[in-house]
Amino acid sequence: MSILEITLIAIALSMDAFAVSITLGLSVKKPKKIEYFIPGIYFGLFQAIMPLIGYFAGTLFAAKIMAFDHWIAFLLLCFIGGKMIKDSFSKEETENKEASFHFIKMFLLALATSIDALAVGITFSFFRINIIIAVIIIGFTTFLISIGGVMVGNKFGLKFKSKAEFIGGAVLIIIGIKILVEHLFFG
Repeated sequence: MSILEITLIAIALSMDAFAVSITLGLSVKKPKKIEYFIPGIYFGLFQAIMPLIGYFAGTLFAAKIMAFDHWIAFLLLCFIGGKMIKDSFSKEETENKEASFHFIKMFLLALATSIDALAVGITFSFFRINIIIAVIIIGFTTFLISIGGVMVGNKFGLKFKSKAEFIGGAVLIIIGIKILVEHLFFG
């Protein structure tokens, strides 16, 4: 898996964190400087840790499932991407003027937005990939995108939330299809 593919996965995975960061940006009239960074730190850290956990869990049983690992990667990425696309059409109101940047809330939000990254980490265990580089790219990308989400939320509101989730989901599905095609026809 190339650096470009890992970066695209990182961007796609960070769309949930971006959407939540937009909501956090909406929650304050004028964020303090630290409030721009708090979501990035939480979301970036969790998005980096979860694929690492998934990778090591996947390596424990990867040898047993090498014959159909590409199908698992395809299904996981399509499931995650499909869920993101479905969520992008949700009419559920996510704006919460009482949102805060407190530890418990941020911890739970970071955990919830990084579950998909755990599944991607399992997928990574099926390929020759430098997991340290991958988690650094994923964590740093999510950090930056989350900061951007707070800025966008504070300036523009929920206008871009559904578009970001849709694009992120589509990217994951495309990468899943690419993995399947490579293994079935060129592997």
